[in-house]
Amino acid sequence: VDELTPSIVRDTSKCILCGRCIARCSSAHGLGVLGYENRGFKAIVAPAENRSFANSPCIMCGQCVSVCPTGALMEKSEIEKIDEAKKSGKFIVVQTAPAVRAALGEEFGMKIGTPVTGKMVAALKRLGFNKVYDTNFGADLTIMEEGTELLNRMNNNGVLPMITSCSPGWVKYCEEFFPEFLPNLSTCKSPHEMLGAIVKSYYAEKMGINPAKIYMVSVMPCTAKKFEAAREELSNNGLQDVDAVLTVRELARMIKVAGIDFARLPDEDFDSLLGESTGAGVIFGVTGGVMEAALRTVYEVVTKKELKGVDFTAVRGIEGVKEAEIDLDGKIVRVAVAHGTANAKKLLNSIKSGEKTYDFIEVMCCPGGCVTGGGQPIVNAKDLSYVDPKVVRAKAIYGEDASKAKRKSHENEELKKLYADYLGEPNSHKAHELLHTHYIPRPKYK
Repeated sequence: VDELTPSIVRDTSKCILCGRCIARCSSAHGLGVLGYENRGFKAIVAPAENRSFANSPCIMCGQCVSVCPTGALMEKSEIEKIDEAKKSGKFIVVQTAPAVRAALGEEFGMKIGTPVTGKMVAALKRLGFNKVYDTNFGADLTIMEEGTELLNRMNNNGVLPMITSCSPGWVKYCEEFFPEFLPNLSTCKSPHEMLGAIVKSYYAEKMGINPAKIYMVSVMPCTAKKFEAAREELSNNGLQDVDAVLTVRELARMIKVAGIDFARLPDEDFDSLLGESTGAGVIFGVTGGVMEAALRTVYEVVTKKELKGVDFTAVRGIEGVKEAEIDLDGKIVRVAVAHGTANAKKLLNSIKSGEKTYDFIEVMCCPGGCVTGGGQPIVNAKDLSYVDPKVVRAKAIYGEDASKAKRKSHENEELKKLYADYLGEPNSHKAHELLHTHYIPRPKYK
């Protein structure tokens, strides 16, 4: 049993050598981390030379987990950690990523792509979490910081293209395989890390709670988020921004063990102070969503005009690499979107060769974005014959975006209050202390 990483556990005693994980690692990412080792009856699936995931160039995305039919590959569960935090009297705050609400219902017999935001919140409250917040608030916060960072780079001869840093699998891939592009990565923490940092500073101060007593849990569609949460650089005053990460599958197990009838739950709202979000925050869950959310705000900041049509359809869809030129009232911004690191590799190589030039790039590690992350419900093969989860889950995300009264991050009233009361303005000194980070080159195994 290999359980040396924070993200993935490999139990070779359950492996039937079907090779699905090997194929997915190669097709989705072009990595080929996994392969057959040894021969005959001693054959196993493992990283090269029987290495652990921990000392291989694995990016912890969990795509291998999502296709394993026997449980030989699983996410590393953190349910027990949360139980221990409850027993020790910690004040436990939970947040949920945008893609979770588009998939959680599948674990309870609902159609693929059924949005279950209200029932999800109701279930979390019944599981005993002290506060239930929306990572979409953190996504809106990310846009304010990232959008300002982009404009600062463009106006002050900064390193371009700026590349998004929301996807931890992509960040680790860049550290492993393209360290020369680390200066291009946005210094912004990912949305759930930002919200964790704010809960343990601003919220703790407001509520008079010792930050050390707060236990921050993130429900994510992703196994790489477990690795991200453990990174030393994502901490403040000796406290990790996020203490535990649950996949959608883990949350579903908790709900089932508690005997909660999920389908019959009423729809309830996120808690206030850090629970408000806009449509821009919601679309972080799909490929092109971060780009579109940023453009909605950057357009109004640059032009000083109201953006009437907020749908930037040029960056939507499941094409591997998408390109567009956005006219900001005479200022042309060249953008690109890639999902799956195999596509990111093509994009970065085209920049290195001088073939392509961009100002802003979004990269998401998983095909289709977070909606098909390695922590999402595993789709039955017969369902895959007539439905594409990337498409139907994305439809649920865009539907929630369209239903929001506010669809631009800078319109979030609770976010405005956070800046007015605590942070000052985007990219301020205090904002950089709490919400920004750095990256490290990782010598990849050859």
